Amino acid sequence: MNDSPQVRTLTDALPDRQPPTAQTPFGRASRDFLYGEVWSRPGLSRRDRRWTTLTCVAAADAPQPIEDHVHAALATGDIALEPMLEFVLHFAVYCGWPKASHLEGAVARQWDRIHRERGEQTPPWPQLGNDTLGPGTWDERLERGAEEFTDVNLLPAPPTNSPYRQAGILGFVFGHVWQRPGLTRRERRIITVACVALDDSPVPLQSHVTAALHSGDITKEEMDELVLQFAAYYGFAKGEALADAVEAAWSKRPD
Repeated sequence: MNDSPQVRTLTDALPDRQPPTAQTPFGRASRDFLYGEVWSRPGLSRRDRRWTTLTCVAAADAPQPIEDHVHAALATGDIALEPMLEFVLHFAVYCGWPKASHLEGAVARQWDRIHRERGEQTPPWPQLGNDTLGPGTWDERLERGAEEFTDVNLLPAPPTNSPYRQAGILGFVFGHVWQRPGLTRRERRIITVACVALDDSPVPLQSHVTAALHSGDITKEEMDELVLQFAAYYGFAKGEALADAVEAAWSKRPD
């Protein structure tokens, strides 16, 4: 049995996957580079690497990798069910509801699979109280949304002069989603940076990378590791654009 460091890393990351065959260039690169070098690098926790990877495979519409990585994250305990479901909502905001719908279906399938394979009855998903929905009045929600927008983006909030800005950005995204429990702000930043990097969105990419670095929520070393993990799962051309945004933001950091 092959017990190389590359195979051990793959087994840790994807417990139910067989080591890739080394008979093709892709197989050798998967074994030696992806699992032999990228996943085993210091600088980011395995949980942080999972957030980046889950974002990439869910956005790439890759059915089997979505199932594999959702299963691995839940089965290893690296990510519990509640933060995984919060991830689905945050992902929906930045990558779209249809993709998030498929992702949540994968969560349901893999949650059931894990418990069936353990010979257990699958526990129901948590019932959420209305207190998780945030402020109950629109004035309060918009006010908190403007404050959260400024805290997250390190920029003044936009005016409420379009449905996108009022109902979408201030009322929902920052008036609700970014304030929800279940994920830390740092985790939301990791997920968001990966989302805007793959969305071909130059302005949000630059603004979210800049805010993540300038706030200190993500260090430069951690961001560099995020770029590599992202490039491995969504492509080096996209990774190059993300790396350029990181360097541009870092060069303008406050003294």
